[in-house]
Order: sequence, then structure tokens, then C-alpha cells
Amino acid sequence: MKKALILLGCPESPSQTPMAIYVTYKLKKMGYEVTTASTPSAMKLLEVGDPEGLYIENKIDIDSCLDKLDNSAYDLLVGFIHKDAAVSYFVTFYSILNTTSVAIIFEKDADKLFEFEKSVSESTDAEIVSARAYHNPTPLRVRFDKKIKKMEESGALWI
Repeated sequence: MKKALILLGCPESPSQTPMAIYVTYKLKKMGYEVTTASTPSAMKLLEVGDPEGLYIENKIDIDSCLDKLDNSAYDLLVGFIHKDAAVSYFVTFYSILNTTSVAIIFEKDADKLFEFEKSVSESTDAEIVSARAYHNPTPLRVRFDKKIKKMEESGALWI
């Protein structure tokens, strides 16, 4: 079974939690075993949103897992980016794992969104899904679905 790692930082954007559950759902349907690495507050929101653990099964702390990572641990990295710190985390995990990666970049400010996209594209070869989003996750969901379908068709994803 292929393994995916989802990175979640600070949960201040309302779009992050439902999108994280949605991305987990999609990846599990594709046959991935999904692990979520997050801050404690982001994990609490996921646990409330998925109380029976139907989607969010494997959970680890984003900081403590860094020492245990190796480049063969995961087949796919998906990072949620809506702050400078999230860019840094994503680039760090990308560098360690050296695997197929998708950066989900969202911000309500267009200038910051562009800045985050530029930072990720200059530091990685990750696929980028981005949208001006804060409260409404729909633009991210639609773009994520299109990107995943395109990656499947090109053979970039293991299914």
C-alpha cells in the first residue's frame, strides 16, 4: 500500500480542516494509507470534525516526527500552506522525503498568495494547487480534484 503524509500547520483558516478531511478521503479512495502530521490545535479540530476516525486515522505531531523521517517513508506529500511558517515546513519535509508532492496554497490576500506560490515553486518541484480562499474551501477542492486527476493521468501518482 502506498503511503501519503499530509502536513497541517496553524488552523486559523477555516478552509484547512474540511480540506484536510477531504484530501484524506480522496487519497484513501485511491488506495493510500494516510498519515496526518499537524500542530496539536489542528489535530484537535480534525478529531472534532471526524470523531469516529473514519478518515483521520494515523496522526503524528508535526515537530516530533521530523527526526524520524527518511526519504522512503512516504510516496506522496501534501502540504497545506497559508503562512510563511507553513512554506518552511513544507520545503523541509519536501527536502527530507524527496517524493511526489502537492502544495495546497491558500490565502485571502492575493499578494501573500503569490508570495507563497513563488517561494514553494523556487524551492521545490512540487505540484501547486492554489486559490484565494479563507472561509470557503470550494475553490481549493475543485482545483485539488483537477490536479489529482491530471497527476493520475500522467502517471505522477501511484494508484
